[in-house]
Amino acid sequence: MFKKLIDWTLAWAKTPYGPLALFCVAFAESSFFPVPPDLLLIALALTKPSEALILAAITTVGSVSGGMFGYFIGLKGGRPILKRLVDEEKIRKVHDYFQKYEAWAIFIAAFTPIPYKVFAIAAGVFYVDFKGFILASILGRGLRFFAVATLLYFFGERIKGFILEYFNLFSIVFVVLLILGFYALRYLPGWRSKKETQGGILSLIKRRLKRIKDLD
Repeated sequence: MFKKLIDWTLAWAKTPYGPLALFCVAFAESSFFPVPPDLLLIALALTKPSEALILAAITTVGSVSGGMFGYFIGLKGGRPILKRLVDEEKIRKVHDYFQKYEAWAIFIAAFTPIPYKVFAIAAGVFYVDFKGFILASILGRGLRFFAVATLLYFFGERIKGFILEYFNLFSIVFVVLLILGFYALRYLPGWRSKKETQGGILSLIKRRLKRIKDLD
């Protein structure tokens, strides 16, 4: 079934409606559709590498819009839907992350292989600040899709295999580097007073990395 959905999604790359389909897939994936828009983005960008960045913008807008839709699903009574995506224990973990870190949890879910749709719906369920949710989603989703598009823009078909096999690993490495950046900032003059705050952020990111597979 999942393979058929992938084939159906990729088939849109061969039609004149590819960019519109990309927006729709990105929108749907952020709240309920299981196929990531990265696949269609790659297929379309390989067809027209010069338009890769435009396609990344379409994907980002579609994904963030879908995330907003997921947020309002959660806000209007989406806990039963959330329970269909993950079990109660994982819902409690997501709730704990939102209570402590909110936007950081959204950013990491938006950029890494963690299911963004789960955090989008949960953000509404747990009344996460909407403006913070949007900002974190734009940064996370935009960074992810524009990174893919930029690689395809410059390297085309040569980089396709690398993206498909290693991009999720790359996103995790990026978060690790983010951890190291915060760790370094803790020891710069003027940052010691923020040790507790930075430590909390570091703790979040480390825990997110350990639980990526748990939330799949």
